[in-house]
Amino acid sequence: MAGASAQQRAHLAGPVVVLGTGLLGASIGLGLRSRGVPVFLFDPSPTHQAVAVDIGAGRPISELDSAPELVVVAAPPDVTVDVVQKALGDYPEAIVVDIASVKAGIAAELADRGVDLSRYVGTHPMAGREKSGPVAARGELFTSMPWVLCPGELSSTKALDTAQALATDLGAVVSVFDPQEHDAAVALVSHLPQVMSSLVASRLQGTPEHALSLAGNGLRDVTRIAASDPTLWVQILGGNSGPMGELLRGVREDLNRLINTLDAPNAPGARLDLAQLISEGNAGQARIPGKHGGPAKSYSWLTILVDDKPGQIAQLLTEIGHIGVNVEDLRLDHSSGHNVGMVELSVLPGKVELLSEALGDRGWRVLQ
Repeated sequence: MAGASAQQRAHLAGPVVVLGTGLLGASIGLGLRSRGVPVFLFDPSPTHQAVAVDIGAGRPISELDSAPELVVVAAPPDVTVDVVQKALGDYPEAIVVDIASVKAGIAAELADRGVDLSRYVGTHPMAGREKSGPVAARGELFTSMPWVLCPGELSSTKALDTAQALATDLGAVVSVFDPQEHDAAVALVSHLPQVMSSLVASRLQGTPEHALSLAGNGLRDVTRIAASDPTLWVQILGGNSGPMGELLRGVREDLNRLINTLDAPNAPGARLDLAQLISEGNAGQARIPGKHGGPAKSYSWLTILVDDKPGQIAQLLTEIGHIGVNVEDLRLDHSSGHNVGMVELSVLPGKVELLSEALGDRGWRVLQ
């Protein structure tokens, strides 16, 4: 069922218990509370739980006075199995889901322990922020974001329906994968980018400041996620070591190929090999879905120089609206050493000339 879109079904009525009040757990609580669903919270850190209660993500679990409809395990990956097993025992009438970012290992260990898995569904909301903890929680965090359901062979229809209701109530886009397919997919689209970003960023240690002053959006884009929490990623990579190892061995082959070519850049076929390597990257990048799931390459970019002062970007976007062109995407950069910003806009290819000429007529400096 990989990639199959699930159909929206009944909404949750609650109560819902959330075990773990970090960014995702507290965001789930906020999102459900905004729909009127009663939520009760527990976290082994009294401070995290108190903050989550204070921001309105739910009430303390000590106030729960009826059997919950659903228990959401929002614990770190390395303790998820223990928390799921305990939740299934503590709440014998509830459906239990977890939201850990790896699925196959958790499902296998639960099965090895002989846990009744008919009331359990592994899930993975693919959403987050650069900040962590309940203070960073947002009720709209999951809106339009992927939420993968990974039911096992023993998961009941009621369990799958309830897991699906959680995701759809929070505005997520639901897909169904089996656990192995999920782990292979996220290794490629999430875990490998994190590792490559961290490896590139690690090369910056000890780099002279005057060299770093040349950095532009390319380096910033590649290294943005290198700021992620090391403790969390130790757990994620350890839990998904099989698929990650396979991918990294493929990357190693490509790196060895590139190094061997660069060792003799003037040898016959060397330039062709370099061109092929870059072209293969072009082909892969073109497959990444763009806006509304369409191909990203269906849009064109142009750059507008703006003065680095308040109101310039707002004025630019207002004038683009008056011109009648829709902005598909937007990126910002600054010119090093100058009070000038660069706004990169993505628009439909047929609108580039119109927008460029109209902005030029209005006094904006347009680069293509």
